[in-house]
Amino acid sequence: MAESYFFVGVAGVGMSALAQFLAGKGVESCGSDRRFASSDGEKIKKQLEEAGVKCFPQDGSGIVQPFTIVVSTAIENGNPDTEAAQKLNIPIMHRSELLAKITIENQTIAVSGTSGKSTVTGLIWHILNENKKDPSLLSGAGLSVLEEQGKIGNAVAGNGWLVAEADESDGTLIRYSPKIGIILNIDKDHKELSDLENLFAEFAGNVRKTDGTLIVNGSHSLAAKLADSKTILFGWSENCAVKGSDYKANGISSEFKISFNGENADFYLPMPGKYNAENAIAATAACIHAGLSLNECANALRTWKGIHRRSQIYECKNAIILVDDYAHNPTKIAASIRSCQDFAKGKLFAWFQPHGFGPTKFLKDDLVEEISKVLRPNDEMWFSSIYYAGGTAERNFDADILSEALAKKGCNANFISNRDECLKEVANKAKPGDVILLMGARDPSLTDFAKNVFASLNISQC
Repeated sequence: MAESYFFVGVAGVGMSALAQFLAGKGVESCGSDRRFASSDGEKIKKQLEEAGVKCFPQDGSGIVQPFTIVVSTAIENGNPDTEAAQKLNIPIMHRSELLAKITIENQTIAVSGTSGKSTVTGLIWHILNENKKDPSLLSGAGLSVLEEQGKIGNAVAGNGWLVAEADESDGTLIRYSPKIGIILNIDKDHKELSDLENLFAEFAGNVRKTDGTLIVNGSHSLAAKLADSKTILFGWSENCAVKGSDYKANGISSEFKISFNGENADFYLPMPGKYNAENAIAATAACIHAGLSLNECANALRTWKGIHRRSQIYECKNAIILVDDYAHNPTKIAASIRSCQDFAKGKLFAWFQPHGFGPTKFLKDDLVEEISKVLRPNDEMWFSSIYYAGGTAERNFDADILSEALAKKGCNANFISNRDECLKEVANKAKPGDVILLMGARDPSLTDFAKNVFASLNISQC
C-alpha cells in the first residue's frame, strides 16, 4: 500500500468510501472535487475532513507531493489535477485497481449484481456489526445508522471482514478476487445481457481460482447459470441451500422464513418488498459462511435502520407515504412499484427521472414493457426530464417517449418536464392512504428533492 493517495473527484460515492477507509486505516488520504466550489459541497467536504481526508479545490493546486493519483471512469480528459500529475510524472490508477488491491489485502466479501448491491452490502455489514465482528465497509450508499452520526455513511475501517460493493457498470468487476463473492442478479442495465453474463462469469471464475466461496441467486435464471457443484445457492427456489419461504408483506416491513442445513428461523425486516427480503436472504447466506448462525442473522436484521435512497420511507402527517428509491433499471423499477403496491391503501403515484440520454434510449423498450406489466388500473406513472450530467450525448428526445409509449399500452402515464411542477401536480392529487414513489439515480440533488416533496406534503395537506 502506497504511503499516500490523492482522489480526483473525492466527493463521489465510490471515491469518498475509499478515501475514508484508507484514512481510517492510517493511510494519508487527500482529494479534490468540483463540488467543493459550490454551496452544496460544503457538507461533504466537512464530513470528509472529519474522517481524516484532506480536501483541495480541483484546480491542480493539491498535487504538491508524490501521491498515487486515483481516478474513476467519471474523470474526463483534461482534468486540472490529472494534468498536473502527468507533468510531474506522478502515477495514476483507476479506482477499481485500488479497490482490487484492498480486497486482496483484506478478508473480503464482495457483493455484485445489476441491482441490490448497496442494500446487500449494508445488510451484511449490519449483521456482522450487530454480532460484534468489527467489520469494514465500502458501499455505494450511506447507511442510515451511520448518517445519524453525521457521517457520509458509506465507509468504515474495522478489523474484521471487509464488506465491499463490486460494480459491473464500467466492466471493472473482473478485477476482484474476494474470499466470498456474491452474484445477486443479472438484468439488462448499462450493457447488453450477453456482455453482462460474460462479466459475471469472469468474476465467478476469479472467486473459484482463489478457492473462495461463490454465493449465487438460485431464483434468478441467468445468475443461477453461473453456479457449479461448489456454489452456494440462495433464494426462494427449492434447490437453494439458503432458502426463503412464506414471504408476507407487513405494512412497510417484511416477514419470511429462512432455512439452512436443516434449521429454520423467522425473519422480520423493517423494509418493504419481496426483493428486499431476497436481499436479506443473500446477506444471511454470506454471514452464515462468514461464521454466524441463522438465528444470529435473524436477530440482527430486526434492528436494521435502512440505507440512503433504497426504499427510504417518509411517513407524512396526513397518512400519505412517500418512498425515495434509487431504482433506475427496468427490473428494479418494477420491483419498487410492486413493493409499494403491497402497502398502499389507496392509489400509487410512481415518478421516475431517467438519467442519461444514451441509457434511456438503450432501455426504452424494456422500461415500457416492465412498467406496463406491474401498473394497476388505478396507479399513475409520472416522468420528468432526463437528468443530464454533462458530456456530448445528443439531447434530441426526452422522457415523454416513455409516457407516450405507456399510454399506448393503456397505462395512466404522464410527463411534465419540470420535476417541481410535476410533483406539485402529484401532491395536489394525492389523498390519505396513497403512496408517492420517487425513483431515479446518479443525480445528487434527488435526496434534497425528496425531502422538499415530503415537507411540501406535510405543509400543504395537514
